[in-house]
Amino acid sequence: MNVKKKILIIGGAGYIGIEMSKDLIKEGHLVHSLDNLIYGQKKPVILNRNFKFFLGDICKKKTFINLLNNEYDLIVMLAGLVGDPITKKYKKISEKINTKANLNFIKEIQKKKNCKKFIFVSTCSNYGLVNKKVKIKETFPLAPLSLYAKSKVKIEKFLMKKKKDFSPTILRFATAFGYSERMRYDLTINQFVMELFFKKKIEVYDFDTWRPYCHIKDFSRIISKILNSPKKKTDYQVFNVGNDQNNFSKKKIAFKIKNYLGGEIKLLKKSYDKRNYIVNFSKLKKQLQFETKYTVDQGIKQIIKKLKNENKMFMQLSKQGNYILKKK
Repeated sequence: MNVKKKILIIGGAGYIGIEMSKDLIKEGHLVHSLDNLIYGQKKPVILNRNFKFFLGDICKKKTFINLLNNEYDLIVMLAGLVGDPITKKYKKISEKINTKANLNFIKEIQKKKNCKKFIFVSTCSNYGLVNKKVKIKETFPLAPLSLYAKSKVKIEKFLMKKKKDFSPTILRFATAFGYSERMRYDLTINQFVMELFFKKKIEVYDFDTWRPYCHIKDFSRIISKILNSPKKKTDYQVFNVGNDQNNFSKKKIAFKIKNYLGGEIKLLKKSYDKRNYIVNFSKLKKQLQFETKYTVDQGIKQIIKKLKNENKMFMQLSKQGNYILKKK
């Protein structure tokens, strides 16, 4: 049985962070969540004595410095403008948060030396455009195409410089899907389900590009696994997080969803997003004995069920995502 641990999630009110908080609380852990609610989302309400939310901005040291006086078993870094479109739209803010503020926050953690483990959530987008149909391992050369991925690579390089009394792990997440209290319908699977559900048709750009996908519940599970694994297996390690079986082309994803909802699919070759990569996740299984549980089909059915029960209009839901910053 796992012993109760104290965890701090930076960016804990986002799409992944809020569900991760709830999942870790269910395991009996004490969770602190820090977020600046930059997208205008509501403050997370989790009615549990093991949860505490802190409104703070990692760009402003005075808003979080007291929090770091606590001793934590684990700090998870999720903070940042997430996704290619939003970082392209707000370039200066993206650089400020995703690179400078992240680096400064990490340096502060290293200085305090009161964090037993640190997880930096990175992305498989770091691999960029890979024309060969090979499954990419963690050692594959990084070639980020977007500002978002470039910032992740910069932080990764910094973290791999060994420091005394600091235990980082880098997790390169596959493209997320699944339902969250702070929902994002700007992610491929979530968006395709919503559009076919309401509009009965979707336009699929760059339909022959490949990507791995991972349910947000599995992201919570890998955080828990790292938390409870020996440091010799996780310190200064990089892991791709996903499952070989969830590597799909965008065309394949669209037709999977059509199997449940019907509708029309229009395939377009317009070069909107050049990323293309098929990822190998064997290190996760071999080194940590970890495998994801949730399939793409399970995620599709989950979102369809939520859409049926929510009784909301398309225009309401289509605005749920990382589109516009409410705070700058």
